Amino acid sequence: MSTNDRVAIVAGLRTPFAKQGSGLRKMRTVDLGIAVVKELIERSELAPRTVTLCIYGQVVPTLDWINIAREVVLGSGLPKDVDAFSVSRACATSIQTMTDAARYIQSGDHDVAIVGGADSMSDMPLGVSRPLRDALLAAQKGKTVPDKLKAFAKISGKDFIPPVPGFAREPTTGELMGEAAEKMAKENGISREEQDAIAHRSHVNAARAWEDGTYAPEVMHLIPKAGGDAVTQDNVVRKDSTLESYAKLPPAFDKNHGTITAGNSSPLTDGASALLLMRESKAKSLGYLPLGYLRSYAYAAVDPGWQLLMAPVFAIPKALDRAGGLTLGQMELVDVHEAFAAQLASNLKALASKKFAQEHLGQSEAVGEIDPARLNVNGGSIAIGHPFAATGARMVLSTLRELKKRKKQFGLLSICAAGGLGAVVVLEAT
Repeated sequence: MSTNDRVAIVAGLRTPFAKQGSGLRKMRTVDLGIAVVKELIERSELAPRTVTLCIYGQVVPTLDWINIAREVVLGSGLPKDVDAFSVSRACATSIQTMTDAARYIQSGDHDVAIVGGADSMSDMPLGVSRPLRDALLAAQKGKTVPDKLKAFAKISGKDFIPPVPGFAREPTTGELMGEAAEKMAKENGISREEQDAIAHRSHVNAARAWEDGTYAPEVMHLIPKAGGDAVTQDNVVRKDSTLESYAKLPPAFDKNHGTITAGNSSPLTDGASALLLMRESKAKSLGYLPLGYLRSYAYAAVDPGWQLLMAPVFAIPKALDRAGGLTLGQMELVDVHEAFAAQLASNLKALASKKFAQEHLGQSEAVGEIDPARLNVNGGSIAIGHPFAATGARMVLSTLRELKKRKKQFGLLSICAAGGLGAVVVLEAT
């Protein structure tokens, strides 16, 4: 990123993250996105006319709208002529929205942009079987009631059962992400005890962050329906987490020899997030003190049939090099997305391995070890939850605020994503 007129992250906000089917189940994905963007504009005391671009994303597809970014613009009170488009990079979606906006800002096309993402696993659309689909389409064409009924003559009871959404599995391998993570745990020698310890630490840190007020300014209160109760906190966090409780949970994917459980995996979650980006000079002219700046970023991809969630390890050296040759040791905070504790442990092990660096990264030395005291200091996705498209922006906001609180300069965050993708961002605090 150019240092002449940097891309500033001026402000950010997210909704509480709620477990699927709980506090936010009445809200659609688009409702969550509209709510957080509208609140971000109000809290930032931003004149809506200032915004000229909105890039927003969702991962779980829907049939009710085809461009969530445009619906967010129209529903949040932004001017109707604000340009808007949607993106999806699986779990790294809101990182993609941020870096896309950064390119537009650096090219001079826009000065102010709103980015982010939302997903609701409670609002996940269910499909129909192919025989039932064909019958429904045929019934639509029937001109009489008997003609319409005739279309269902060959439909059996099993045809009425909704199929599992195709995106739940990797199309090229047929694996569930949890199955791929289980394979990583076995190949990398990640024990059940290590995974449970990671999950426990995530919950302890997240519970402390809520207790000491760290998260309160980052999370809006949300009333899902008129007259209902407000959702004010992430409801996945275990405030009484104990290591013993994780050990009692059964394996989720390999019943006989597995180590991955519901306790050491990120849960299905509803939520939304948003960031306000500006050209540095524009932010100063409007009187804003940015949270920080986008120093660099990098993306990478690996064969999904190899180690599905290892791509961030390949992106980290690129992002550090693009940040001016910074090292992993210079990152004063590191936030690694916790899709699974096994994936986090595998990523850390690869980064610290000289052999991995030589065989896979073309480097003579290991990328580096990450000090546990700098890693996911306020918890991660295992404890907070993981609305797919919202997680990246959540991590950016939290990392920048924590850097500022600690009076530190550099932070790095990484996200693995379906399809063997990875995203890494280097942030610089003001």
